[in-house]
Amino acid sequence: MFKYDDIINDLEMQIAGESCREGDKLPSIRALASRYDCSKSTVIRALEDLKEKHLIYASPKSGYYVMKRSVQRQEEGAHWIDFTVSAPDPDIFPYLDFQHCINKAIDMYRNDLFIYGTPQGLPSLIREMQRQLASYQVFADSRQIFITSGVQQALSVLAQIPFPNGRQRVLIEQPGYHLLVDYLKVYGIEAEGLHRTADGIDLEELERIFKTGEIKWFYTVPRFHNPLGTSLDRSQKKAIALLAAKYDVYIVEDDYMADLEQDAKEDPIYAYDRSGHVIYLKSYSKIIFPGLRVGVAVLPDVLRETFLQFKRLMDIDSSMLSQAALELYLKSGMFERHRKRLRSCYGERSALLHECIVKNRDDAADKPFIYQASGQLGVHTFLKLHDGVNAGSIIKRLEKKHIRIETANACYLPHFERDHILRLTVSSVKEPDIRKGIEQVIREIK
Repeated sequence: MFKYDDIINDLEMQIAGESCREGDKLPSIRALASRYDCSKSTVIRALEDLKEKHLIYASPKSGYYVMKRSVQRQEEGAHWIDFTVSAPDPDIFPYLDFQHCINKAIDMYRNDLFIYGTPQGLPSLIREMQRQLASYQVFADSRQIFITSGVQQALSVLAQIPFPNGRQRVLIEQPGYHLLVDYLKVYGIEAEGLHRTADGIDLEELERIFKTGEIKWFYTVPRFHNPLGTSLDRSQKKAIALLAAKYDVYIVEDDYMADLEQDAKEDPIYAYDRSGHVIYLKSYSKIIFPGLRVGVAVLPDVLRETFLQFKRLMDIDSSMLSQAALELYLKSGMFERHRKRLRSCYGERSALLHECIVKNRDDAADKPFIYQASGQLGVHTFLKLHDGVNAGSIIKRLEKKHIRIETANACYLPHFERDHILRLTVSSVKEPDIRKGIEQVIREIK
């Protein structure tokens, strides 16, 4: 089974990449069996799967050939290298697999999908999600699990509902999730910022803020932070959980990139929570495709009824069809195969991004910016510019060369002092474009 998955994932990535063109012939069945050290029957099964997905076609007595991909990059006009897009790469969206799950869901749940569901979520998906969450070291009772319309809905409910600690003020990392920053600003919710760097957060400063007795909950992205790209280490995660219990502050842990974790020993903050103060959030939009507005929230028992009441008033239930399709996608093993493929693809892009930044920086006589990466590399990173460097001018000059980058200004609360940084994301940038784009970016900074 694992060899079969390796063949499928590897060939799909080659077909989606720049190395394969329409009409290219694939290696023979014997050559593929030798390459992947497996039987010919395993290779044939994988090729038939790719043929059913219309990614390849068979020519009698000749072999297998690459078909035109259903998602093509636009050939007309200038080609842009875009380091601002944080959505998954369309070329690796699991279109056909998920389409199959949608069709199957309509057949299986035809009596349930076209009526109002339950505010907590589709019961069968919650049961499957309970098993899925355990793989992230999040062990929860099914009563604690809520299916939401993306993480944004969960955050909006949490920002509005009263908490047992009776407080109103929200603490958010700076830089932090820009849509949460906007939400807090638009709805006039009191918010405070806590500086985060590539090394993490200052735990003494966190404790000082918690001590004030004003903080309702603290929002953090422990893994593969956007825009910094770095992760909190184990000692910081344990310390956050202990401080939350000590000062009765809730932690809202947004683990949206958990599926990219390579180290099985790295657990979320939730795994260290012994007092019921950690709320765990997970999104599937960033790992499958953005149009799938399905997220999951794991809540302490004391918040269940209030959260349920507010969510019911907000949308009655999340999309039943999307929930049913996701349930089948998780159950079938398709998600695990997609996750493995995504880890490999994003891992290669992240490593290449790091390599290109270091090489082009070190080639300069002086270091025109500060770059710091620690631990596992993510698809996001940042360059800290020296004082006096005009970021706006750099962005405009790069646009003339059809390269898009941006500052992290939108990730800061209005009153918080901003770091002078450029953010870079390679989730949708192909490898040749990473090399070319980073070279041009650093040249303009110089």
